[in-house]
Amino acid sequence: MKLTIIGTGYVGLVTGACFAEVGHRVVCVDNDAAKVKTLQEGGIPIYEPGLDELVTKNTASGRLEFTVSTAEGVAKSDVVFIAVPTPPQPDGSVDLSFIEKVAREIAGAMTSYKIIVDKSTVPVKTGDKVAETIKRYCKAQVDFDVVSNPEFLREGFAVEDLMKPDRVVIGVRSQRPVAAMREIFEQFNAPIVVTDINSAELIKHASNSFLALKISYINAISVLCEAAGANVQEVAAGMGMDTRIGRRFLNAGLGFGGSCFPKDLSAFIKIAEQVGLDFRLLKEVQRINAGQMDRFIKKITDTVWVLKDKKLGVLGLAFKQNTDDVRQSPAIELCQRLQKEGASLRVHDPKAMDKARAVLTGVTFVDDMNDVAEGCDALVVATEWDEFKKLDLDRARRALSHPIMFDGRNLFDPAEMEQRGWIYKSVGR
Repeated sequence: MKLTIIGTGYVGLVTGACFAEVGHRVVCVDNDAAKVKTLQEGGIPIYEPGLDELVTKNTASGRLEFTVSTAEGVAKSDVVFIAVPTPPQPDGSVDLSFIEKVAREIAGAMTSYKIIVDKSTVPVKTGDKVAETIKRYCKAQVDFDVVSNPEFLREGFAVEDLMKPDRVVIGVRSQRPVAAMREIFEQFNAPIVVTDINSAELIKHASNSFLALKISYINAISVLCEAAGANVQEVAAGMGMDTRIGRRFLNAGLGFGGSCFPKDLSAFIKIAEQVGLDFRLLKEVQRINAGQMDRFIKKITDTVWVLKDKKLGVLGLAFKQNTDDVRQSPAIELCQRLQKEGASLRVHDPKAMDKARAVLTGVTFVDDMNDVAEGCDALVVATEWDEFKKLDLDRARRALSHPIMFDGRNLFDPAEMEQRGWIYKSVGR
């Protein structure tokens, strides 16, 4: 099929590349001319495992192309996907100005029937507003359908998640676009859930909020484990064997971050307020998440005492492994709070160094993880990169003025670390 994706961020670019990979002809649109030029020249503006190969392959085949023109994208397609940002506002609600702007552009370019698919994460009832906007600004007065097709992609695993999805949710106002939507996803061999458009929009926020709840739950359990002398990883393993619970998202640490969970949680609380529900359960999830960082910093100060003039090595800047995304990264927040207390930092991340430079100042960026500990008073693990498990621990211990590690991601075994001569502090163990 002929498809257009408006927005080439983590969602839009991965979606476009994967659609092209299964045989569709895809036009990706972005208003950032520099980004489009980079993509046209074979560059990839984000790091996502497997994405560069898909983009290169499908661009060369002619199934994937890039443009700054919404009108061109609309003219070349039967189905137009909206995958633009929906950033948070100060009160926790969602800024829908990008959605509205794109809806107007699509309306102005339409000359025949189109299916407009909202893939961005949006509050319930947004589909109705998109439909109203297109109807209002479509000069050609042609027919159209608006569909909700929320994404469920994990950064770092986005290609895998899109090529092998757990489910595909399609929210519609009528049955007319269902056959075309099924055809788009036919090659992905996933269960297709067809709902009304409001339910589809709620599914995304409800899903992300539940996963955030699950993370905060295990983080609360980690506090109990420390107080009781238990091991949160063993508790999580025992819980996760129950098929009703599952092991995923039961990893204690610094708390969740990134561009999705904090934003979607705040938005869902605000959505509930607008219909008269005080969603106190989700407010507690937020409180637990914030408290996890406080407890970790206290763990550092309880051990090294005064942070002023201390030098700390920090491993990890991305909000999670396998991505270069530093938006709302717990690792970045940790660095900034340590700096505020007067510590100087040597930092390393396998992929996020360039993007971290834009938000983190006054630190020393180190290219080799094994050089981070040089001259430091302690080492801090802030992101769960698999590479960090291969850290030369003996070299790091010799490089430190004191063999102290604060592991915010539980990458190492406490017994082994103690045997190697480390003062080792982790989470919930």
